[in-house]
Amino acid sequence: MAEFKIVVSDPKTGKSITKEIKDKSAQTLMGMKIGQEIDATIVEIDGTLKISGGSDKVGFPMRSDVHGSARNNILLTSGVGFRSKVKGMQKRKTVRGSMISDETYQINTILVKGNLVLDKPAEKAKA
Repeated sequence: MAEFKIVVSDPKTGKSITKEIKDKSAQTLMGMKIGQEIDATIVEIDGTLKISGGSDKVGFPMRSDVHGSARNNILLTSGVGFRSKVKGMQKRKTVRGSMISDETYQINTILVKGNLVLDKPAEKAKA
Protein backbone atom coordinates (compact mmCIF):
# COMPACT_ATOMS: atom_id res chain seq x y z
CA MET A 1 0.00 0.00 0.00
CA ALA A 2 1.03 3.60 -0.57
CA GLU A 3 2.45 5.71 2.22
CA PHE A 4 3.18 9.44 1.92
CA LYS A 5 4.55 12.22 4.06
CA ILE A 6 2.50 15.37 3.39
CA VAL A 7 3.91 18.81 4.21
CA VAL A 8 1.14 21.42 4.57
CA SER A 9 2.32 25.06 4.38
CA ASP A 10 0.20 28.06 5.29
CA PRO A 11 1.30 31.12 3.26
CA LYS A 12 -0.56 33.50 5.60
CA THR A 13 1.40 32.55 8.72
CA GLY A 14 4.53 31.01 7.19
CA LYS A 15 4.09 27.89 9.33
CA SER A 16 4.02 24.29 8.13
CA ILE A 17 3.13 20.88 9.51
CA THR A 18 3.99 17.35 8.44
CA LYS A 19 1.52 14.46 8.46
CA GLU A 20 1.92 10.85 7.38
CA ILE A 21 -0.94 9.17 5.56
CA LYS A 22 -1.38 5.52 4.66
CA ASP A 23 -3.75 3.09 2.97
CA LYS A 24 -7.07 4.45 1.64
CA SER A 25 -6.37 8.14 2.17
CA ALA A 26 -3.03 7.71 0.39
CA GLN A 27 -4.72 5.85 -2.48
CA THR A 28 -6.87 8.93 -3.19
CA LEU A 29 -3.73 10.90 -4.09
CA MET A 30 -2.41 8.36 -6.60
CA GLY A 31 -2.44 9.78 -10.12
CA MET A 32 -2.85 13.41 -9.06
CA LYS A 33 -0.52 16.02 -10.55
CA ILE A 34 1.28 19.12 -9.34
CA GLY A 35 -1.13 22.07 -9.38
CA GLN A 36 -4.29 20.09 -8.61
CA GLU A 37 -6.39 20.96 -5.58
CA ILE A 38 -7.44 18.31 -3.07
CA ASP A 39 -9.63 18.16 0.01
CA ALA A 40 -7.65 18.77 3.22
CA THR A 41 -9.66 16.29 5.31
CA ILE A 42 -7.10 13.57 4.49
CA VAL A 43 -4.70 15.39 6.84
CA GLU A 44 -7.45 16.29 9.34
CA ILE A 45 -7.71 19.97 8.34
CA ASP A 46 -10.81 21.81 7.14
CA GLY A 47 -10.13 23.42 3.78
CA THR A 48 -8.44 22.85 0.43
CA LEU A 49 -4.83 22.02 -0.43
CA LYS A 50 -2.93 22.65 -3.66
CA ILE A 51 -0.15 20.20 -4.58
CA SER A 52 3.02 22.26 -5.15
CA GLY A 53 5.70 19.57 -5.47
CA GLY A 54 7.37 16.65 -3.78
CA SER A 55 10.16 14.11 -3.99
CA ASP A 56 10.58 10.38 -4.43
CA LYS A 57 12.08 7.80 -2.05
CA VAL A 58 15.62 8.48 -3.30
CA GLY A 59 15.25 12.27 -3.03
CA PHE A 60 14.77 13.31 -6.66
CA PRO A 61 12.41 16.33 -6.88
CA MET A 62 9.15 16.38 -8.81
CA ARG A 63 8.88 18.90 -11.67
CA SER A 64 5.61 20.20 -13.04
CA ASP A 65 6.90 20.34 -16.64
CA VAL A 66 7.88 16.63 -16.77
CA HIS A 67 4.89 14.44 -17.68
CA GLY A 68 4.11 11.12 -16.03
CA SER A 69 5.58 9.70 -12.84
CA ALA A 70 8.85 8.20 -14.10
CA ARG A 71 12.36 9.46 -13.43
CA ASN A 72 13.90 11.32 -16.36
CA ASN A 73 17.31 12.81 -17.14
CA ILE A 74 16.56 16.24 -18.58
CA LEU A 75 18.68 19.22 -19.56
CA LEU A 76 18.03 22.03 -17.08
CA THR A 77 18.92 25.70 -17.13
CA SER A 78 16.89 26.80 -14.08
CA GLY A 79 14.04 25.80 -11.80
CA VAL A 80 13.34 22.90 -9.46
CA GLY A 81 16.24 20.47 -9.06
CA PHE A 82 18.96 22.77 -10.41
CA ARG A 83 21.05 25.56 -8.92
CA SER A 84 23.14 27.40 -11.50
CA LYS A 85 26.59 28.60 -10.48
CA VAL A 86 27.18 30.55 -13.70
CA LYS A 87 24.73 32.48 -15.86
CA GLY A 88 23.68 30.42 -18.89
CA MET A 89 24.86 27.11 -17.43
CA GLN A 90 23.05 23.94 -18.52
CA LYS A 91 23.25 20.56 -16.85
CA ARG A 92 21.60 17.18 -17.26
CA LYS A 93 19.87 16.24 -13.99
CA THR A 94 17.57 13.43 -12.86
CA VAL A 95 14.08 14.54 -11.80
CA ARG A 96 10.73 12.86 -11.18
CA GLY A 97 7.58 13.54 -13.23
CA SER A 98 4.64 15.61 -12.01
CA MET A 99 2.28 12.69 -11.26
CA ILE A 100 2.07 11.13 -7.79
CA SER A 101 2.85 7.40 -7.78
CA ASP A 102 3.79 4.74 -5.23
CA GLU A 103 7.45 5.82 -5.63
CA THR A 104 6.62 9.29 -4.27
CA TYR A 105 7.71 9.78 -0.66
CA GLN A 106 6.98 13.42 0.19
CA ILE A 107 4.20 15.65 -1.14
CA ASN A 108 4.43 19.41 -0.61
CA THR A 109 1.12 21.27 -0.43
CA ILE A 110 -0.11 24.82 0.12
CA LEU A 111 -3.23 25.61 2.15
CA VAL A 112 -5.55 27.47 -0.24
CA LYS A 113 -8.74 27.63 1.86
CA GLY A 114 -9.05 27.09 5.60
CA ASN A 115 -6.88 27.65 8.63
CA LEU A 116 -3.86 25.70 9.78
CA VAL A 117 -4.21 24.80 13.47
CA LEU A 118 -0.89 23.97 15.07
CA ASP A 119 -0.61 21.72 18.09
CA LYS A 120 0.56 23.69 21.09
CA PRO A 121 3.84 22.45 22.55
CA ALA A 122 3.68 20.87 25.98
CA GLU A 123 4.59 23.23 28.79
CA LYS A 124 7.73 22.45 30.72
CA ALA A 125 7.33 21.57 34.37
CA LYS A 126 9.10 24.01 36.67
CA ALA A 127 11.55 22.40 39.02
